[in-house]
Amino acid sequence: MSKYARLLGSLFLLVSLFSAAGPQVSAQGISSQYFADTGHNVSGDFWFFYQGIPNAQFVFGSPITEQFTDPTSGRMVQYFQRARFEYFPERVAGQRVQVSPLGEYVSQRAPNEGQVNIFTPIGCRYYSDSGHSICYAFLEFFDKNGGEAIFGKPKSSFVFYNGRIVQYFERARFEWYPEYPDGQRVALAELGRIYFDLAGEDPNLLQPVNADAFPGSVTSVYARAFTWKAVTRLDDTQTVYVIVQDQTLAPIPGATTILTVSWPGGGTQSLADITNEYGLVILSLPVQGQPHGSLVTVTVEVLYQGWNSKTVTSFRIWQ
Repeated sequence: MSKYARLLGSLFLLVSLFSAAGPQVSAQGISSQYFADTGHNVSGDFWFFYQGIPNAQFVFGSPITEQFTDPTSGRMVQYFQRARFEYFPERVAGQRVQVSPLGEYVSQRAPNEGQVNIFTPIGCRYYSDSGHSICYAFLEFFDKNGGEAIFGKPKSSFVFYNGRIVQYFERARFEWYPEYPDGQRVALAELGRIYFDLAGEDPNLLQPVNADAFPGSVTSVYARAFTWKAVTRLDDTQTVYVIVQDQTLAPIPGATTILTVSWPGGGTQSLADITNEYGLVILSLPVQGQPHGSLVTVTVEVLYQGWNSKTVTSFRIWQ
């Protein structure tokens, strides 16, 4: 038997002993929403972020995929009709969901059929850092629907695309429809789907799912965390093991695991990884420059398909 297999067996034996006494960590289901028009779900932090935008349905549209791991970046992403969300587990809560700069990407690849340079001090707002202005109805639409926080800065002047006047922003493309009624003449391009095709994503990700297909058979998530050493030296390396299981204590692969280390000398350190096929994450961290006799606390948060779990472990530093 390999050293890794023996170690894994020991860890699961410890988990069994803990489980016999009942769960040590409560799992909390995170709200999710099924969108019948596209047949996809939004859940977890993506759903919290979506709900936090007053006009999210209008700005982002409905989801066109489920959450999935981007093979290039290794990050959790999800496509919407007019946007793509990315998940950054290493960031602090409230900043982990970011909207991808799809407008900037598409503007560099879409054909430009001509440019219209318009600027007046009264009807336009100039952005010196991007060298572009927002004017007239586009400016009114921009301010009314979230401004720079939602769309980002302008990345082009007025340009013609498919015979229409459009303007690119970091996270959007505005399009002008003069034939529409007043108040509806500025529309948002479906950049999420446009980028999905340009990036060569798997078309199977667009297939609708059933409303009850998410979060699937997992109804609870439990996280267990252990340190390899109860006590480390002042200059040492510590290893943290995290095991993630479902309500039947079966291992959960592919769960996002975030460790936040609170150092007694001041400051915190965040580490993140995805559980392997055994539901296991192994993360190492150097121990240096911390006070003798101090206690190091490691907070663990696990996120998986709309469920989360938290637990805490610790170790002491000695000479």
